Amino acid sequence: MLCDVCKCNDASVFLTQIIEGKMQKVNLCDACSKEKGVQDPTGFALADLLLGIGAAEEIEKGAPTQKCVVCGFTQVDFKKTGRLGCSECYVTFSEGLGSLLKVMHKGTEHVGKLPQRAFRQIELTDKMRSLATNLEKAVAEENYEDAATLRDQIKQLEHQIAD
Repeated sequence: MLCDVCKCNDASVFLTQIIEGKMQKVNLCDACSKEKGVQDPTGFALADLLLGIGAAEEIEKGAPTQKCVVCGFTQVDFKKTGRLGCSECYVTFSEGLGSLLKVMHKGTEHVGKLPQRAFRQIELTDKMRSLATNLEKAVAEENYEDAATLRDQIKQLEHQIAD
């Protein structure tokens, strides 16, 4: 089996990554694995695997690099460490990170977890705001029948929130 980087030598190092149940394999020869720092975990070029083989090499060869204005972190630093320097780096490198995060995670927005009771409370509060907005709109348009219906729905919701 040939090396995925140089496509010349036989691969002797085999890396496997599983994301969302999909297996992705990278095969490297001895020379390329040493070049990528696979033997040394601290120098392992995680960005190469995540961004695609050779992407980090293009960065090093003189492709224009971005630099975080807060911490000074560069794309080369990301390639070496596989981590970002600060929270501002997410904004600075957002163009490349969007697709990367979609591959690594279910989405690009952190939603976290809530206890079921708190989630229900938030849901009811959101519904209450929506009804109140619709009520104001109905009154402004002098649509009093809809306004009365919305008022009754708001009262029912207030009882549910109180429980």
